[in-house]
Amino acid sequence: MAKNIWVVGGDPRQAALARLLADDGHGVHTYALEQAEGVQREPSMAGADRADCVVLPLPAVGAEGCLNAPLSDRPHTPEEVLDALRPGQLVCAGMADDSLRRLAEERGLVLKDYFAREELAVLNAIPTAEGAIQIAMEELPVTLHGARALVVGFGRLGHALVPRLRALGAHVWVCARRYEQQAAAEGMGAGVESPDRLPDWLCGYDLVVNTVPAAILGVEELAALKEGALVIDLASRPGGVDMKAAAALGVRVIWALSLPGKVAPVTSGRYIKDTIYHVMDELEV
Repeated sequence: MAKNIWVVGGDPRQAALARLLADDGHGVHTYALEQAEGVQREPSMAGADRADCVVLPLPAVGAEGCLNAPLSDRPHTPEEVLDALRPGQLVCAGMADDSLRRLAEERGLVLKDYFAREELAVLNAIPTAEGAIQIAMEELPVTLHGARALVVGFGRLGHALVPRLRALGAHVWVCARRYEQQAAAEGMGAGVESPDRLPDWLCGYDLVVNTVPAAILGVEELAALKEGALVIDLASRPGGVDMKAAAALGVRVIWALSLPGKVAPVTSGRYIKDTIYHVMDELEV
C-alpha cells in the first residue's frame, strides 16, 4: 500500500532515499533538500503532519545542533521540523541524540533510530569499508598488495574491512581486546594483536584503520608509527585519534566520516529505505 512519506534534510543518501521511495510508488515529499535532483521539494513543512512517516537524516543533528542538511539552502533547527508534526506521528532518524529524543518526547512523537537497527549497521559497514580502501589506495605510496595493515577494533566494520583488504593482497592484523573477536579475526586469516602494548608494535604497519570511537591512538601510539604510515579513522565522533598530536608529529590522519553517503549514496539510500520499511512493518504503519 502506498504511503505518504516525508524525507527531511540530509546528504545524497537521503536524496537517493526519496527517489527510491517514489520509485516504489509512495507519495514522497522532501524538505531541506533544495539542492537534490529528481525529488519533489516542498517550500515548508506544511502538510507534513499528514505523513505516515517522517524520515530525518543520518546523523539527524549536526555538530552545531541544527538539522543535518548539507543539501539545503539555509540552516534548520530540529524544533522547526518537529513542531510541524502531530502527536503520535512516526519519525525515523539516524543516530538520534538525547536532545532530539527529548524534543520528540515533549511533542508526543514516536521516534525510532534507524541507525540503531542491526540490519542497517551490518550493511552500512560495506560502503564504509569500500570507501576506506579507496582512500588508502589514493593516499598510500605503495600498493595494498603486500602492505601491512592494522585494523583497530573488530565489530561490524572490522568484519567487513578485513576480508576486503586481504582480497587485495594486504597482510592484515586486527587489534581487538575480546577473546572471541581475536578468534574471529584469526578465523578470517588475519593476525591478532592485543591492545595492551599497542605502541610496541605499531612501527611495522603501512596502514592503520581505526574503527573504535574512543581514545585509542594518542601521542605515544602515534609517535611509534613508521615514517610515511597512513592512519584512517572511521570512528564516529569523537573519533579515536588525537588529531592535535598527529599534526604535531607529522602523522597523516584522515578522519573519514559518513563515507557511505560519499562513496555509495544510492546503495546507502536503499539500505535506509529497507530499514524504514522494517520499522513501519513492525509498528503496522
